[in-house]
Amino acid sequence: MTPRWSRRDFLASSALAALFAASHPGAAARSPSLPWRNWSGALVCQPQGRFSPSSEAELAKFLAASSGPVRPVGAGHSFSPLVPTDGHLVVLDRLSGLLSHDPAALQATFGAGTRLGDIGAPLEAVGQAMLNLPDIDRQTLAGATATATHGTGIGFTCLSAYVQQLRLVTPRGEVLDIGPGHELFDAARVSLGALGVVTRMTLQNRTPYRLKARNWVAPIEEVLEHFDAQAAAHRHFEMFPLTHSDYALTLAIDETDESVNNPPASPEEEAAFGEAMAYWASVPPRERQPLVDGLAQQIEPTEAIDTSYKILSNVRNGRFNEMEYAVPLDAGAACLREILQTIKAKEVDVVFPLEYRYVKRDDTLLSMSSGHEDHAAISIHRMASEDYRPYFDLIEPIFWKYGGRPHWGKVHSLGAKELAKLYPRFKEFQEIREALDPKGRMLNAHLRKVFLG
Repeated sequence: MTPRWSRRDFLASSALAALFAASHPGAAARSPSLPWRNWSGALVCQPQGRFSPSSEAELAKFLAASSGPVRPVGAGHSFSPLVPTDGHLVVLDRLSGLLSHDPAALQATFGAGTRLGDIGAPLEAVGQAMLNLPDIDRQTLAGATATATHGTGIGFTCLSAYVQQLRLVTPRGEVLDIGPGHELFDAARVSLGALGVVTRMTLQNRTPYRLKARNWVAPIEEVLEHFDAQAAAHRHFEMFPLTHSDYALTLAIDETDESVNNPPASPEEEAAFGEAMAYWASVPPRERQPLVDGLAQQIEPTEAIDTSYKILSNVRNGRFNEMEYAVPLDAGAACLREILQTIKAKEVDVVFPLEYRYVKRDDTLLSMSSGHEDHAAISIHRMASEDYRPYFDLIEPIFWKYGGRPHWGKVHSLGAKELAKLYPRFKEFQEIREALDPKGRMLNAHLRKVFLG
């Protein structure tokens, strides 16, 4: 008898699992030069040293008294080379945790080194919950907001737009409290770590809530035809088109008062699906579609209900590299179709699904959706054990064709000349960066290309 698998088992056992798949008080810590690698292992550097302050005062003193390149580092979850430096890394791990909360305004202040996965429980304990979260929860709050990381939903901005106040320690060691109305507010919320080191943030939240996630498989064209209506009807709606296939995994999430029901996946079915996936990957791409379509049709719908942060974010252990661009909403479907057609026509040997979702516009200077229009975010992935460059190099020009803006934390090849055409306020950010860091201490080779050309 042919086994039937749920989407939960698919996610847990396949490449898609990667997509979904310590703070101590004391004196500032300095460590000698040790190699640094990012989460996927694709980026590596040999910094001069590491500095791990336990307070903002220690950080300010270090920056004021030192010279040379400095880069802040959080969880190392960016796939773009934002961190690599031969100077010093400033490690934010000890600037973490819930610092204060305002029950009337439903706001809370966290140390910027707090992992997103460590925010939900303490917020719930004080009667608050984040409005939205990205799927992967290992990023630091500073890293996620500096790169305009976002979740899913046409009604939701990137995380940076929910920042109500932040504290920035400049390269000169000045400590600035920045909130609405401050001349640096729209720049500092999405800064790529190029303006200084953010040490704390105040987030706008809401009361705790539960979510129901429903998953099913449907033809890609059918999902695209109704995508706008579904995105408007659900709190969160997205699709994961399978490569070399006519089908997509589809996810809708809505608020609910129903009881928690979020059982773990079955190990037996995970193993069975893992074997099926291995066979799928062993077949040449030109012969793969009947297998993928047949497998997709066997994936049964599932539901899960839990506290909001347990549905929205996950711990993912399968490692990968990712490229993501945001294109104007009305160009999203055409861009996605061309990517899928190119993968099929060029017989790209990739089994990792794409991701397609909507993000609401915001008023920061440099987020993917800043400005006057909402965007569709499209992601492609490669497992960390594979060379992502040929695949990403093939697809990236398609994003450019549709006016795509790169996710700052994902692989891209654009420099200042191209980026200035995509962001109306790019020059304004360049001028702010130059004023705060005239010596370029916060820049590395990647950021020099991004901001200086």
